[in-house]
Amino acid sequence: MKKVLLFALIGLSLTVNAQNKKSKSTAKNKKVTIVDNKKVTPVEKKKVVYQVFTRLFGNTNTANKPWGTIEENGVGKFNDFTDKALQEIKGLGVTHIWYTGVPHHALVRDYTNIGISNDDPEVVKGRAGSPYAVKDYYNVNPDLAINPANRLQEFEALIARTHKNGLKLLIDIVPNHIARKYEGKNNPKGVKDFGAEDNISVEYDRNNNFYYIPEQRFEVPTSDDYRPLNGESNPLIDGKFEEYPAKWTGNGSRLAKPDINDWYETVKVNYGIRPDGSKDFPELPNGFEKKSYKEHFEFWKDKDVPSSWIKFRDIALYWTAKGVDGFRYDMAEMVPYEFWSYMNSAIKMKNPNAFLLAEVYNPNEYRNYIFLGKMDYLYDKVETYDHLKAVIHGKTTPDGLTDIQNRMRDIEHHMLHFLDNHDEQRLASPEFAGSGEKGKPLMVISTTLSSSPTMVYFGQEVGEAGNEDAGFGRRSRTSIFDYVGVPNHQRWMNNGKFDGGQFSKSEKELRDFYKRLLNFTIKSEALMGKFQEIQSVNRQETSNYGQNVYSFVRWSANEKLIIVSNLSPDINEMFDLKIPADVIKEWKLKDGTYLLTEQLYGVAHTLKVSNGVGIVKISLKGSESFILKL
Repeated sequence: MKKVLLFALIGLSLTVNAQNKKSKSTAKNKKVTIVDNKKVTPVEKKKVVYQVFTRLFGNTNTANKPWGTIEENGVGKFNDFTDKALQEIKGLGVTHIWYTGVPHHALVRDYTNIGISNDDPEVVKGRAGSPYAVKDYYNVNPDLAINPANRLQEFEALIARTHKNGLKLLIDIVPNHIARKYEGKNNPKGVKDFGAEDNISVEYDRNNNFYYIPEQRFEVPTSDDYRPLNGESNPLIDGKFEEYPAKWTGNGSRLAKPDINDWYETVKVNYGIRPDGSKDFPELPNGFEKKSYKEHFEFWKDKDVPSSWIKFRDIALYWTAKGVDGFRYDMAEMVPYEFWSYMNSAIKMKNPNAFLLAEVYNPNEYRNYIFLGKMDYLYDKVETYDHLKAVIHGKTTPDGLTDIQNRMRDIEHHMLHFLDNHDEQRLASPEFAGSGEKGKPLMVISTTLSSSPTMVYFGQEVGEAGNEDAGFGRRSRTSIFDYVGVPNHQRWMNNGKFDGGQFSKSEKELRDFYKRLLNFTIKSEALMGKFQEIQSVNRQETSNYGQNVYSFVRWSANEKLIIVSNLSPDINEMFDLKIPADVIKEWKLKDGTYLLTEQLYGVAHTLKVSNGVGIVKISLKGSESFILKL
């Protein structure tokens, strides 16, 4: 057996060497290895997305003055993503990087010298502005460039640098709404601005890009608790913003004077949904949930679709042509899935491997957006994320994770798992897990429970808690509206060395844990294979099996895993973990003793099979997990 394996490895080595000598023209083809004169296609592996808030990633300034300017608090640039930085991100176990906040959005800073109009602080959230109030989709945020006049070229260089370092990249597209003051000053030839051809005398027209409130002027929202720029003087702060007639606000408000809690900095885009909610466009025929993206593309080729559909499709194809490998779609469920079928199929025709991720929070709509909207992945927020958060808060046990996994068995591959992102409270914040250490078992479960991709938010891997009062943004979330530093991340960045040179011992150990975990997941075949819960049998039959322990098995033809986590930070757990007879039978194990190797830190365990049932002696410290490989 060893000789056969040795010859196979020698053959594999010769094959790889021969492939390396081939011309680069074959690089885009799917890799095939020759073993025993047979073609072997690699098994699909997990994907890991590393979300970076681009404006904050490279900022070394530690002042963190509330409402601070760029001069006071600093700002990160595209150029801060050096080869070294990107290699360190890739080495963490990352396959895709999501550059958040790249498209040019409204902000309070004077760039009139390069032809950009000033934005009114009364319709901008914070000073740095919301990345989801896009002002010009055909260019990028000038704050992010060393030379703002050459900002697009600097981002194009980052695209090339990202690819050179073996990573794929995503950017945001926000089809539901755009900035209140959208100005497409960089439109390609023939592309007209949003609203340029609208009939503004009516509330709704199928080919209008916006919804209107006829004969009413927009009024700036007011509040006793909020003043733009925290009361700082600015020539544009006068209680007025010129918009006539007023447009519907991004979250759907139909008031000429939106509430201060509405998305007042944005306007709603019209996709051919009438004000009564009915659809004013062709609908997909029955059975199209089973059709390929190519068949969806063919369906739309001869269809008359609303103007906004065409505009956003063209925006996506513009960035696809520049080498962007995919998109994260903000609030996708506020846009009809027929549009997504139209746009996503067009993207896939240009790049079949495009990574298309959508923010959807309604479980009843998941399958529509996956199968009809042709999304690759949706946020698994209201199921897995919310349950794990409830467990760590002591509101429930982890047992419900099994039901979630079983209910979503047909779509589990499409449900992206995360514990931290720009919208949510930081995993290490007191409002969530309380520390990076306490978040470890949640992360193990989140990354290994299903075949879905994993997402990590920059700073999560070093225990960033989001403690800063940045101004418009408040603590527990790293602000997306302000110029601010990210302290734990800055200690890893170490003034551009990206070596953790300023780390504390706990930060170093936490990042090492993430590196071990994520690199294991992107190499594991079992994590793309089958899932079976062993929670119920252990809950019922295993003594000393703690309320906050969760266990399950994952396997493929070549790899078998037993995963067990202690979600309690304060209680050590000791018990005999039972591997039920149906799993032992499926794995074709005979009575006897088998070696298990823990995949994060290499600790050996033993599986004893007797009368067709397995037992593993487990001793877990607080917040500890084992990934045991047979």
